[in-house]
Amino acid sequence: MKDVFARLASDFLSAIVFLVIYLITDNVILATSVAIAGAIAQVIYARVKGRQLNFMTYASLALVIVLGAVTLFTNDPRFMLAKPSIAHFAIGVIMLKRGWMLRYMPPIVAENVPEYVTAAGYLWAALMFVIGAGMIAVASTGDLKLWAFYISVVAGGAKILAFAVQYVVLRLIVTSRLRAQRA
Repeated sequence: MKDVFARLASDFLSAIVFLVIYLITDNVILATSVAIAGAIAQVIYARVKGRQLNFMTYASLALVIVLGAVTLFTNDPRFMLAKPSIAHFAIGVIMLKRGWMLRYMPPIVAENVPEYVTAAGYLWAALMFVIGAGMIAVASTGDLKLWAFYISVVAGGAKILAFAVQYVVLRLIVTSRLRAQRA
């Protein structure tokens, strides 16, 4: 679990840095410049340490540079605020692959209710698309406090709630199926 949070912090580091510096200084140019420099430094540091970088790391870097450049050119923070929505859309597209979630399930779940796990995978994809669309809508307002609330409380809370509901539902269904098989 610690690795998951470290990965999330790493993936959203440029957005976090941007938000913190912008809230402290109210300077879009400074916040964007530091976020771009931080993203580049993050990739260089990982390469120097010999870490294997995947497509999403390079895609994230490209988004920071492109959206950061547009933010610098227009002096408008909404472009940087929209970056996490693109990641949500990309993850949503990946989650549209049939059965993607099966490999993350315990064998008892994957063997007894694979059709429910597949359906849950599609629901997760839909959730990623909804969160991404909401993030664009919130980013378009330019309200940093609203954006910070949305990305942390709404988006994070929706994922935690979805995970909890999925856990309870799958547990109930598996238990019910196993009881029916024994009877």
